[in-house]
Amino acid sequence: MKRRSFLQQTLQGVTLPALVGGFSVKAFGEASPFFDMFGLAEDTDHVLVLVQLNGGNDGLNTVIPLDQYSLYNNARSNIAIPESKVLSLTNNKATGLHTAMTGMQSLYNDGKMAIVQAVGYPSPNFSHFRATDIWMSASDSNQFVNSGWAGRYLNQYYPNYPSGYPNSNMPDPVAIQIGSVTSLALQGPAVNMGMSITNPSSFYNLVNGVQDTAPNTPAGKELTYIRTVARQTQQYADTIKTAAAKVVQQSAYPTGNSLADQLKIVARLVKGGLKTRVYMVSMGGFDNHANQVNNTDKTTGTHANLLKTLSDAVKAFQDDLKFLGVEDRVLGMTFSEFGRRIKSNGSVGTDHGAAAPVFLFGKNVQPGVVGTNPIIPANPTVQDNVAFQYDFRSVYASILESWFCVDKTTIQGLLLKNFQRLPVVNGAGCGITPPATSAGKIRNYPNPFESQTTIEFTSNGGHTLLQVIDMTGRVIAVLLDKEYAGPTTDRVVFQGGTLPAGSYYARLQNGTDTKVCLMMKLR
Repeated sequence: MKRRSFLQQTLQGVTLPALVGGFSVKAFGEASPFFDMFGLAEDTDHVLVLVQLNGGNDGLNTVIPLDQYSLYNNARSNIAIPESKVLSLTNNKATGLHTAMTGMQSLYNDGKMAIVQAVGYPSPNFSHFRATDIWMSASDSNQFVNSGWAGRYLNQYYPNYPSGYPNSNMPDPVAIQIGSVTSLALQGPAVNMGMSITNPSSFYNLVNGVQDTAPNTPAGKELTYIRTVARQTQQYADTIKTAAAKVVQQSAYPTGNSLADQLKIVARLVKGGLKTRVYMVSMGGFDNHANQVNNTDKTTGTHANLLKTLSDAVKAFQDDLKFLGVEDRVLGMTFSEFGRRIKSNGSVGTDHGAAAPVFLFGKNVQPGVVGTNPIIPANPTVQDNVAFQYDFRSVYASILESWFCVDKTTIQGLLLKNFQRLPVVNGAGCGITPPATSAGKIRNYPNPFESQTTIEFTSNGGHTLLQVIDMTGRVIAVLLDKEYAGPTTDRVVFQGGTLPAGSYYARLQNGTDTKVCLMMKLR
């Protein structure tokens, strides 16, 4: 890599002091890169808070399928949450939450939380690093994209950055990450659009020291670039400190909770008037291959502690936003790079898997559960995965359109293709009518089958997609991808004679709805 290119891709991470605490909080400026992906600041004052769960969260022990409890317990008897201990959800007898998630249960029952079931993508990758890159870049699993979806968006609206910034239209950082280095999500085509806040003692020495005139040489031009970034960083540091200083009282947060500490800072900056549209916070520890629960009480243990940390922090944050009078403006979303396998392993844990649930929280979510509980086979193997019902980019697209008022053409370019919209956000502020939910059905016969099976489905009209997914989570066949003029029932014959014996999923996508059925292949 050329030295200039290296500087362009790294110096936007020039570090700031720990202005409001040395926590791993990422804030993406009014034109924020992670906001960038989410629309122009002048279009809305809405804020998105992304909560990253590093390590791959076990979705089946987080959102528990009560309507398949015996199958769930059979698949993971050494870690299954006792049915009597599962937290109930209002108007939903089929689904419950882990015992430790009382805070998020309260938000759901108060109409401030939505759950999107089985979020993933075709052909999942089970590497932590690669899977995280896929989520950050919004790429397909077989694409290697060197820019982030936020950075790409920012680059369109803030050309020539960092030259000419800050200015009267964009006085705040284009993107801020509090803690560590800026992520792939903030990388534009040429330069990284994000800035990092950390606590190096050398920072103010750089920006406050006496500077000689830079020589008119290649090295001098690079020095000038560094100094430009440093001056911006000083100005941006002042705006962050000013915003934080405006808030002198907040509601209570749990102590000893690192995620709560981060979210408390976010609430403070939102109330303080920082023109930032997307924040990112994170917590780790979800890679629970072993000792996920305590043998004496499966409602306790490593995973329970993580879910309690998450749930308590999110509940306190939402309560604080209400106390501060800004809950109308904030939407939150959790995500993890992947889920875990259906069947637990022999080490009282779970291995890397495919799809997992996503939570959205805030006053303006459309509350409820989107999708159905994942199908659990009667005799699962340790290789079996939850089939994805919804592509993670469908969640992004829905937020972009209904929360940040981004037009469909821009969204398609940002996410590299078109994705279905989901009924997860109140889009009234963007003039978006909630998408009509579908009630499609799917089945196959004969089931089990040997060489071929007929898949019968109903479509409410419009775009209809029919796929076959194997138990690793890969889409192995697209049987139908077409538009129907109106409601219809149709059939497709699936030729599976050459496939190995085992379980497969048929996935139907129609409008906002997705349905999955389990197919058994013999011999």
